[in-house]
Amino acid sequence: MARRGSDIGAEIDALFQLSLAEFTEARTALAKRLKNEGQTLDAERVKALAKPPAPVWAVNQLYWQDPKAFERLLTLGERARKAQTGQLKNADLHALIEEKKQMTMALLAKASAILEEAGHTASADAMRRVSATLESLAAWGHMEGVPRAGRLTADLDPPGFDTLAVLMGGKKVEAEKVLLFRAPKPVDDAAALRARLHEAAQAAEKARRDAERADSALAKANAHVVAVEKQKQEIEARYADAKEAARLASSEAKKAAQAAADAERSLAKAKGRLET
Repeated sequence: MARRGSDIGAEIDALFQLSLAEFTEARTALAKRLKNEGQTLDAERVKALAKPPAPVWAVNQLYWQDPKAFERLLTLGERARKAQTGQLKNADLHALIEEKKQMTMALLAKASAILEEAGHTASADAMRRVSATLESLAAWGHMEGVPRAGRLTADLDPPGFDTLAVLMGGKKVEAEKVLLFRAPKPVDDAAALRARLHEAAQAAEKARRDAERADSALAKANAHVVAVEKQKQEIEARYADAKEAARLASSEAKKAAQAAADAERSLAKAKGRLET
């Protein structure tokens, strides 16, 4: 039985909802099955799907997990653009831009969590790439022929100057001007890697110095504890000696008082005998 295009679309959608670790194997299996079923064109279409980098994958997951929020971002971007060009009358441009900003920030926070939960690094560079793709999608809005979230396979750059001029004029965008993909720059990447390695080395050195200072402080604290404990023991010993001396003195005082009382009684008896 021939497979309907909508079924193929659903399977491709499911493919892009998988984790990156599962993507390649699942894509190969789907392409192989389609080919075995005689769907050669669909098989080639699936086989040609590129595995998205982590930041792009995160944007796709944002769409699949919360399509209403994504739709709101596109709507706000489109309304802000139309308000700027006068196509949307009586619109509060400042409010639209602020709401779009807040929506973008919320999606960025969620993208960061998606990356980290999947074991990917939500680095500053990764989040910058997510932000650029979101800004690009918001700028295009619902225009025909532009990339759609959910099946993105590469980073998107915001529209260039020429394309922005077309957008501002409300004209139809030519397909070849829809998208500019960022090409990797080995020199810049190498420089960035060296910078990150340098930062990591500095951080490690700082951590080592901090650890040494912490060890030194701990040793001093331990020595202080020993000294205080020794002083405490000496004070307790002196207190015990003083307490014992006080006890002995009290005992001697009682004996002396008793002896004095006995002597007074003996003296009184002696005087009585003399008087008789």
